[in-house]
Amino acid sequence: MKLFWFAIGLLTASTASSQTLHELLKQAESNYPLLKAKSLEVQAGQSNISTVKNSALPSLDAAYQVNYATYNNITGMAMPQYFVPISGPPSADNTSSGVFGSVGSLLLKWEPFTFGQRSARIDLAKTGVKYNEADARNELFKHQVTFINTYLDVLMAHELLKVYSKNLERSKENLRAVRTLTVSGLHPGVDTALFHGEVSRARIELLNHQKYLETQQASLSELLASDAATYTPDSSYFHQLPSNSGDSIASSHPLLSLSESRLLARRHQQTSIRRTLNPNLSMWATGYARGSGIRYDGVVNSSDGLSFSRYNYGAGLQLSVPLLRFLEVRPQLRQQSALISADEERLNQVKLELNKQNKVAEITFRNALAVAKESPVFYRSAEFSFRALTTRYNSGLTNYADLIQAQYSLVKAETELKQSYLEAWKALLYKAAVQGDIAIFLNQVK
Repeated sequence: MKLFWFAIGLLTASTASSQTLHELLKQAESNYPLLKAKSLEVQAGQSNISTVKNSALPSLDAAYQVNYATYNNITGMAMPQYFVPISGPPSADNTSSGVFGSVGSLLLKWEPFTFGQRSARIDLAKTGVKYNEADARNELFKHQVTFINTYLDVLMAHELLKVYSKNLERSKENLRAVRTLTVSGLHPGVDTALFHGEVSRARIELLNHQKYLETQQASLSELLASDAATYTPDSSYFHQLPSNSGDSIASSHPLLSLSESRLLARRHQQTSIRRTLNPNLSMWATGYARGSGIRYDGVVNSSDGLSFSRYNYGAGLQLSVPLLRFLEVRPQLRQQSALISADEERLNQVKLELNKQNKVAEITFRNALAVAKESPVFYRSAEFSFRALTTRYNSGLTNYADLIQAQYSLVKAETELKQSYLEAWKALLYKAAVQGDIAIFLNQVK
């Protein structure tokens, strides 16, 4: 009896503060780390759009420099790479003495017109966000389907625990009855030993199903990202069958949306690459000051270089045209065209697979309903046979083997009845997964 009440305790332990399937799904959506990561990736993509848009703002840099160096110089042109630029007329003599020099500046840069390059980058950033959003919705949808499937497995484990708890009680009742019957001489004494074995077998089967229930509960807790799931075992799934639903695939199917957004991102990336061939117009403005430790007439006073003595300003426009960039861009565009064609074919493959799976899901659902409608007949027959054979055994009209076989058949029929109802609900979940709409399942859940 202790084992029986322990099993009942497992069935009712989570009734306090229990949650419905809809509430459990919301908890899983808000707690599961992978779903949180996908949401953060969407936020990162939205920040990237702002970053690209802000490239239209001018930049303003302030700088100050002080140095100590020789003042030997010569006019002329020199390539800036590998050299520190020096300006000014040639010195009268070559000397190794150094003087201080200083310079400060404000430099304003602005690219008001990019001939479509900036807008292409913004569009590419927006499609990146759409892809992240589609990826997040697809991951959420997969998690919902996985969670509901595990939830149904947990409910099935609870129902099996009930079945095998009742089977243990039947075996104990048989043992109590056979003790009386062997005393009266209606059955041989060996039946008592055999029924003792059946009680032990029933107890072992119950323990195994307790382990199975705890394993499924652990899986459910993992999908909830919680140490323990609080829920009430809902037995309504095993007393009513789902009704049929439509057979069309949703245009907003998460997997289709993900494939379409990937294709769109490829196309915008191609546009962005193509627009790098366009000219670029930039504006600049500067105000700067110079200080030098040597005067225009060659008189040296090194410390004068620590303060400014000349002030200047300047402004200008610059138009740059990448004349030979097409040599680099052309193979990139060919690469993007091939990738776009590949993603188009992947999208076609997804549509093809979903159409096939939708047909299979419809067949599976109809078959599951048909099986579930027949299972109660099989169960009632097994139950009637067990009761009849129990009466005959107690009257001494049948033997131990017939009664035990009837008991096995009853356990099998009750298990298959529960399983057939569960398979009907799982078939509905399969339809919802294939058609891309979890509401197909949730709308039929109380």
